[in-house]
Amino acid sequence: MSSPGSGLFSGFTKLCKGLAVILIGGHIVVQLLPSSVTYLALIPARTIPFGWNLITAGYIEQSVHGVVVSTLGLLFMGKLLEPIWGSKEFLKFIFVINFLTSVCVFITAIALYYITRQENYLYMPLSGFNGVLAGFLVGIKQIVPDQELSLLKIKAKWLPSLMLLLSIAISFFTPESATYLPTLIFGTYMGWIYLRYLQRKPEAKIRGDPSEDFACSTFFPEFLRPIIDPIASIFHRLLCGKYEASTDAEGYTLGGAPLPGSDPIEASRRRERGARALEERLAAERLAAAKNSEESQIDGADKV
Repeated sequence: MSSPGSGLFSGFTKLCKGLAVILIGGHIVVQLLPSSVTYLALIPARTIPFGWNLITAGYIEQSVHGVVVSTLGLLFMGKLLEPIWGSKEFLKFIFVINFLTSVCVFITAIALYYITRQENYLYMPLSGFNGVLAGFLVGIKQIVPDQELSLLKIKAKWLPSLMLLLSIAISFFTPESATYLPTLIFGTYMGWIYLRYLQRKPEAKIRGDPSEDFACSTFFPEFLRPIIDPIASIFHRLLCGKYEASTDAEGYTLGGAPLPGSDPIEASRRRERGARALEERLAAERLAAAKNSEESQIDGADKV
């Protein structure tokens, strides 16, 4: 007999389960062989010549609560994102965001050392899946921005902003904030950069999501957007100014028709697909929960 609530813990994809095994396995390795942290975690002073730790650090959780949060976050957010993106794109997103986040954290640690001359920035072992999880929240913001979360009573589009706000607030009271805060910030930003400018879509001829609903300023409250927009536009021109010049010359057209994804229509369709996939998954879980409840009642009656 299936236990009540098993619907919530079902439907995980094979890829997510495999990645979860890697996270758990990495945690077990560093617990059994503590010296392996030197080779697997990101230690800025040793990244050269141990350059591979820019990749491996993201899959190594040094604490029990870290591996639990990362594994559950991967399974539940992956259950929503992978069916919409596809397994190949989902895995590519994880690899790219993990690597770019590690590079940014490495550069930040080196910069902090030269500013403060504190060697702990060079020898602090940094690792964890936090950056990718932050990127997942950005993906949820993109796909189902108006989906309201029943527990928090907020819309999904505010999840990345709320996570960063809470993390920054907590960092004032925890001495180990340097081990997680840069990873969360860069994971969020790299996730947005990738989805905004780099992600390829089979149905579109351009990359990314150019819709205004996914602009950088949408991560901030309404009253701050007049300040954020001019600053964001500078980085926007740096990132894709040359690309926009070529596409503007072509008029975003192909044979007289607008390119798919070059207007808000494609973004709207993507959000609709995301919302539909989420509704179908929730309906399936409610059905499974109801079936489990009926089975438990029947078993109880048989025992009586």
